[in-house]
Amino acid sequence: MQISTTANPTPVDDARLAEILANPGFGTYFTDHMLTVEWTPDEGWHAARIEPYGPLTLDPATAVLHYAQETFEGMKAYRHDDGSIWTFRPEQNAARMVRSSKRLAFPELPVDDFVACVDALVETDQRWVPDNASGGGEGEKSLYLRPFMFASETFLGVRPAQHVTFMVIASPAGAYFKGGIKPVNLWLSETFTRAGRGGMGAAKTGGNYAASLAAQREAIEQGCDQVVFLDDQEFRYIEELGGMNLFFVHADGSIVTPETGTILEGITRASIIELAGKLGHAVEERKFSIDEWRDGVTSGEITEVFACGTAAVVTPVGELRSPHGVTPAPASTELTMRIREALVGMQFGRAEDTFGWMHRVV
Repeated sequence: MQISTTANPTPVDDARLAEILANPGFGTYFTDHMLTVEWTPDEGWHAARIEPYGPLTLDPATAVLHYAQETFEGMKAYRHDDGSIWTFRPEQNAARMVRSSKRLAFPELPVDDFVACVDALVETDQRWVPDNASGGGEGEKSLYLRPFMFASETFLGVRPAQHVTFMVIASPAGAYFKGGIKPVNLWLSETFTRAGRGGMGAAKTGGNYAASLAAQREAIEQGCDQVVFLDDQEFRYIEELGGMNLFFVHADGSIVTPETGTILEGITRASIIELAGKLGHAVEERKFSIDEWRDGVTSGEITEVFACGTAAVVTPVGELRSPHGVTPAPASTELTMRIREALVGMQFGRAEDTFGWMHRVV
């Protein structure tokens, strides 16, 4: 794919950039450029370009505004201590976008082109990738990358769009946990489900996140950080959180994670399954009931529960709250933190990448 570049004539100056990178937060500031590629049935993917970051002009009849035909990915670029810049398993994000595209009736952007587009924007805006060499911000600052695709055709008919736009934007991100890792307390939703069999739960599309917001608001009202969803058939089996996958560590060292099909196949989740196996812990993907969670923690059979995702990487789970009472936090976080440190170490170049997961950009 040929990508043209138009440099931003008024980039953020170095002094202001230093202020931003010192305390970037999450999703608040954006880099100087953005990448855009368009698709039509006649031309295929074309007009790939990097240009100054700025607002989009959309017709009120743009299809995505009415029918939510949209997919996205979330990933990060990491600056290592030697100044090089890397991404983590970008081809897996590309492959997941292909799967999401099939479910949303989108054209498929080839894996190599996806990776090339992300690389091109990171290379162009490489000065926005924070430096962790000094250990600031818990040493886990990164450049968050948001590739996304949407139905950009101006048309109010209900059918797959005949004009599609793929874009990549980037935003510097601070450490997810400030002041140390803290277990997240969870609220069990007994009213809402996020996805069902044959639905879009396994696709990374905005509608899935919109479906989680009412339940997430309920969780916050109950003093919790995240919401846990159950299956839509029996309201019995654990699915996932509003934005993370779950793992359950047993006393014998074995690990269970809810099976996919109606939940998102997280890149971090897949990596943990491989990593845990290498560490000597068998991981089983199967249905896992809410009663098994409660009874396992009470009996001591379940020694750790943790959640994972791009933003937090791995975080221990504390209490599980519901209208029926509180299941206390499991006794340990030892394996949780071991897995977290191994993943973060690879991502930031502080540990050997024995899996070949890191992809050098600069």
